[in-house]
Order: sequence, then C-alpha cells, then structure tokens
Amino acid sequence: MQAIQKDTRTRPRSFLREALAGSNQDFTEGSLSRGIALLAVPTMLEMAMEAAFSIVDAFWVARLGADALAAVGLTEGVVVLVFSIALGLSMAATATVARRIGEKDREGAASAAGQAILGGGVVGIATGVAGVFLAARLLGLMGGPASVIRAGAGYARIVLGGNVVIVLLFLINGVFRGSGDAAAAMRTLWLANLINMALDPCFIYGVAFVPRLGVTGAAVATTIGRSMGVVYQLAVLFRGKSRVRLALRHLRPDWRVMGRLLRVGSTAMVQYFISTASWVGLARINARFGSAAIAGYTLGLRIIVFALMPSWGIAAAAATLVGQNLGAGRPERSERAVWLAGGYNMAFLVGVGVTFFAAARPLVGLFTADTAVAPIAVDCLRYVSLGYPCYAWVMIAEQAFNGAGDAATPTWMNFYCYWLLQIPLAWWLSGWAALGPRGVYLAICIAETVLAAVGMIWFRRGKWKQARV
Repeated sequence: MQAIQKDTRTRPRSFLREALAGSNQDFTEGSLSRGIALLAVPTMLEMAMEAAFSIVDAFWVARLGADALAAVGLTEGVVVLVFSIALGLSMAATATVARRIGEKDREGAASAAGQAILGGGVVGIATGVAGVFLAARLLGLMGGPASVIRAGAGYARIVLGGNVVIVLLFLINGVFRGSGDAAAAMRTLWLANLINMALDPCFIYGVAFVPRLGVTGAAVATTIGRSMGVVYQLAVLFRGKSRVRLALRHLRPDWRVMGRLLRVGSTAMVQYFISTASWVGLARINARFGSAAIAGYTLGLRIIVFALMPSWGIAAAAATLVGQNLGAGRPERSERAVWLAGGYNMAFLVGVGVTFFAAARPLVGLFTADTAVAPIAVDCLRYVSLGYPCYAWVMIAEQAFNGAGDAATPTWMNFYCYWLLQIPLAWWLSGWAALGPRGVYLAICIAETVLAAVGMIWFRRGKWKQARV
C-alpha cells in the first residue's frame, strides 16, 4: 500500500475527511492510487458493515442453539439467490452510471439510475411475495431437518418477504459507487447496521415492551435496518448532494434505457446467480453431515465474508475507475487502475489469511463454545484462508470486467470454475474421499485459485476495452 501512503502522508486527516465525507475529485484525472484510496476507504467500510449484518445476527443467534444458527445459515443460502438478482442489477447500474459520468452526461446517469430502481423494485416485490409463501419449503429443499425448519420458518418468511429492500439497498449503492460517491453508499450501510445492532438483542430476547421473538427477532431487526437504509438512499438521490440527482421523470419507464440496463444486467444476474447458487450447492453438500456441520460452515463463512468485504471495497473502486475512464476515452488508465488495485488487494488479503490460519480457534471461540460446531468452523477458516492471495485477483478481475460492461466473460469463468470444477470436487472430496466438511472447504480453495489464473489471462487479452453500455 506504499503508493497510497505517499499520496496521503502529508495530510492524512484531510484525506480521511475527504474520503468519508465524499470526494469531488474527477476520477478520470490525477493520481490513480489516490483515486483508489478515495473510493476504497468508504467502500471498505460499507462492505464491512454489510457483512456485520450477518456477524451481529450470528453473535446473538448462536446463543439460541445449533438449530437456530443452522436455520439462519440455510435461509441465507436462499437469500444469496436474491443477492444474485440485486448484484446483477447493481452491477449494470454501476457500469452504466460510471460510463455516463465519465462522458460528463449527468442526465444520462440519472436516467439509468431511475430505470434501475424502477426495475429493481418490481423484481424485489415479486420475489418477496413468493418468499413469504415458500419459506418453510425452501428450508426443506436446502436440506434442513424438521427441527431446523420449525426453528427458522418465521425467520425465513420475514427475511425473504423483505427482498425488495435487499434489492434496492444493493442497487442504489451501485448507483452511488458508479457515480464516484462511495461515501453515500458507506453512510447507508452504517445507518442500517446501527439500527440492526440496536434492535437485534431487543427483538431476539425481549426488552421492556418488545416481545421475545427468538431467531425470528433477528429477521425483524435486520429488515427494519435495511428498510431505513433504503429510505436514506432515496432521500440522498432526490434531495441530497449526490453526483446523481433524481426527479420523478426519471422513474417513468424509458424502454430504451431499460433495454440497455437489462442487456448488461441480465448477464450480470446470471453471473452472480451462477456464483451464489454454487454456494447454495456447497451448503447442500455440507448439510449431509448434520446440524453441527451446517452451523460450523455458517459461522466460518460469516467470519470469512466479514474479512473479505473490505477487500471487495478495493475491487469496487477498480470497477468505478474502469467504467469512468473508459467513458472518458482513456482505456490505458483503466488498465493501470486494475493492476494497482490488484496489488493492494493481494497485500491486504495475505495478511488476513495468515491471521485467520494462525488465530482460527480464538476467533471462532468469540462466537461459540459448542464442542461439535467449533472444530468445523476452525477447519473452514483454515482451509479457505489458504487461497486468500488468489481471491484478491478473482475479485479485481471480475469487477474490472463488470465495470467495463463486459459481464459475459466473468459469467463463463464462474460457470466453468464453480459448476464444472468446484461443486463436483466438493462432492467427491467430502464423500468418496471421506474428508467430510473439510472436502468442501478444500474444493473452495482449489476452484478459486484456478479462477484467479483464468481471470487474469483473459484480462490481459484486453477485449473488455471494447465493451459498450
């Protein structure tokens, strides 16, 4: 991170104030290292707070027992499919808004944002209604035993019923990031998480006039927090100082703009669906080994995702820089931004990986003392952390393609590496090779390593520079 340090050494307080308050810098000019830092610092905090939803819920829910924690884990296995829709729309919005901002077309950026919000709202409501009616059945399809379904049906019903706020939260933050206003996205997640943190123990265990709802209370708290985050986002877009300013006219259907967004977004949805559905497949394979295995896998992945979220911040910064600089007609600057961001990301994740491998037991011990669950979570942390240097380049490469509007390349990469390699390998290692849950974790490490190599080879070919959005 030396280059970033040199750019910020003389006035670190001033730099941090600018990064957290929102920078007015034109990211198609000036120092790339400074640009990465200005975008990455608030996005790291944003992503860390998104992961904190899961960490905080796990902290309180783990005290209710393995069935409750397993129910949360299986529900999130379903929710990640919703995330694939939200992330696909978000990526289309990020790429399109970034390109229009790079072209200095603020009206075009606002039009793209409005159409994305309109489409995302419709999709979120439709999937939410389906989720309410199918919650218990979905937990069963995920391999949950009867005790887990009884414990978690209410939790799943509320979380899935709130799909519209999940979709809009991701999507509008994608608009903010594409415009270069990463600080607004960060503030959204801080607000949503502070509300969730305050309400979680109240609704789970009951405080004063608030009833004790158990694991269902975690869903209530999280949904309320996310909803307030969306209210804040809309206030910023319509009445704040965002780089993208919306008016009601931008929410009227514009089929030309909607068509462009759907062209990029549909491919990105498939990309994220392939990726997130593979995690559902892994969870299903892992569920064969019982509630303790599900709980250990859930806990381990929550800690892993929490650590990876700041790293995603660097990758998101690369996506914004790629999109804006392509819009400004500077593809060589886009490419330099990706290599710089990849180096910074790898340095960060190597440190995280070493820490996780060495301190897995005390980290897991902060969340559970269950002698059946803890060893599985420790194995998850240690095996997955072996691939951290490669995960850094997977994130950067995929976000570089997406930021350019080339969602097709990472879609095919994910399909081959996750579904034709990772899932069969996890099944074989955990079952036929008799490694149990460890086989699942080892398959994750191997597949991500292969994906990193493929991603950087395709990036160097440079076809992404000709993508249109």
